[in-house]
Amino acid sequence: MGVSAEVGSLLVIVGPTAVGKTALAMRLGQALGGEVVSADSRQVYRGMDIGTAKPTAEEQMQTAHHLIDIRDPDEPLSLAEYQALAYQVVDDLLARGRLPMLVGGTGQYVRAVVEGWGIPAVPPDEALRADLYAEAKAAGYDVLHARLRDLDPVAAERIDPRNVRRVVRALEVCLIAERPISELQRRSPPPYCIVQVGLTRPRPVIYRRADDRVEAMIAAGLVDEVGHLLKAGYGWHLPAMSGLGYRQIGAYLRGETSLEEAVQEIKRQTRRFIRQQYNWFRPSDPRIHWFDLEVTPLPQVEATVTSLLSM
Repeated sequence: MGVSAEVGSLLVIVGPTAVGKTALAMRLGQALGGEVVSADSRQVYRGMDIGTAKPTAEEQMQTAHHLIDIRDPDEPLSLAEYQALAYQVVDDLLARGRLPMLVGGTGQYVRAVVEGWGIPAVPPDEALRADLYAEAKAAGYDVLHARLRDLDPVAAERIDPRNVRRVVRALEVCLIAERPISELQRRSPPPYCIVQVGLTRPRPVIYRRADDRVEAMIAAGLVDEVGHLLKAGYGWHLPAMSGLGYRQIGAYLRGETSLEEAVQEIKRQTRRFIRQQYNWFRPSDPRIHWFDLEVTPLPQVEATVTSLLSM
């Protein structure tokens, strides 16, 4: 079954790590002619497969996946770049009569696409940032926030004065673009018929599944994967190498901890990450149709989603 380009349907599948998003996407891909548009900020990197729970080659053959393996670990991908690429892929899939399925647990990626965030295309200015941080340190964060209030009262109202990083970024954009960041951040929702589906399970069940996934990653060769990345010249200073799993295995490889301790730390940080994901995807969000997979089996979820898409 295909989806006509005129309908412009975009299915969004969200939820915490290890909940079962990939399993549902694979079923729907086969049943509805869908293809996955990954919304995972770590799966964009080549060579980082095990630690990011990237879909296997078999899974990718069964259902096409987009926006994975599009950067080397030392090549950053900005939110604005991701958003533009996602829209490009979605439009292409719709033009070919396929169902685009935005799938992932990176809240910023999902919300930027679904809500049409305006993202200022202003690159970092390290010298300006250093000056602003120095000003905050010398005069206090309230003074820096007052400066933002003069330039952009709307942004100042939204940003906690104690969040110096966000205040600095807002000032940076205002000063470089010579326009208020609040003006540049105006949202323009995309012209798709968006159906959002959220998957959840009781928290102890998700934690257990996440722990099992970490053990499976170690068994599959996560330590060797990190070692190969190091040999390829990717250093610890890279954001990609400081991601969940890679940072902890790095500590083990540097002799700073045992493998058992590193694994336990990965599990602990994964649970923390899951809690953060629920801050992005709240069960109280009326835009999202939620399913507890311990209560509603995948075939029933598939049937309901199919019905929602046909409405």
